Amino acid sequence: MLHCSWWAVEGGDTPLSFPGIEFAAIPANIDDFDRIIVLADEPMAQVASAAANALRQAARASIPLTAVSAGVYVLAQLGLLDGVRTAVHWRWQDDFAERFPKVIATTHLFEWEKQRVTACGGLATLDVALALLGREYGGELAGSVSEELVVERIRDGGERQRIPLRNRLGSSHPKLTQAVMLMEANIEEPLTTDEIAQHVCVSRRQLERIFKQYLNRVPSQYYLELRLNRARKLLLQTSKSIIQIGLSCGFSSGPHFSSAYRNFFGVTPRDDRNQRRASGAVEGVAAVAPER
Repeated sequence: MLHCSWWAVEGGDTPLSFPGIEFAAIPANIDDFDRIIVLADEPMAQVASAAANALRQAARASIPLTAVSAGVYVLAQLGLLDGVRTAVHWRWQDDFAERFPKVIATTHLFEWEKQRVTACGGLATLDVALALLGREYGGELAGSVSEELVVERIRDGGERQRIPLRNRLGSSHPKLTQAVMLMEANIEEPLTTDEIAQHVCVSRRQLERIFKQYLNRVPSQYYLELRLNRARKLLLQTSKSIIQIGLSCGFSSGPHFSSAYRNFFGVTPRDDRNQRRASGAVEGVAAVAPER
């Protein structure tokens, strides 16, 4: 049996209290733990000093550290992932790379390297849990658990996070897929609809019919939404200036970017960023103790 204790890692050193969750005091000596698992839903601003000291102590004692979802931010802030291949959720790739250039961020489901296990979150949390079971208790147990949970297959950590483009689009139409791939590859210097049609070897009129049939919008509208969603991701996850973000997403000027952004999201880029910074998240660390 695995025994777990939960600690607060943000908002100071005083244990927090939430319905259904008990945050215990961080033990003075964590050498008895077999593994420490860091869990988080959103990137955090700081790590409480007691938790930071405990995690550093665990690293010095060669206790395996596992980080799930935004938990990778906790270990990265403490320098415990420097030079380590780390699975980072695709939504946070830009932000994480900007904050922690010494960490080797990947878009894999999970990574296992140098006593560090990292998982991007979501269903990959189950994948890494089954991998841990298989590594520490044998493949038979991992297989039995996956069967009990009706898991079709145990995914390997090296698999990519994002599903194929044709699945995201809900269509396997080859011309549509080619056109969207071109758009995604040309965000900073957008192509015209005529150029895209020429590249995929169809007429402009035919391309517009395909987009209208499968995505219920014309190519230019879909392209604009793609660029705006990319801009919002950079706006909320990086410290780049608003004008830098607008230019990197194919907008000719700050006012042009701000106007398009407000029309689509209903808020200006500046207000959107400020609202995001004003919101917070609750973080936690789970320490797995040895069998008693």
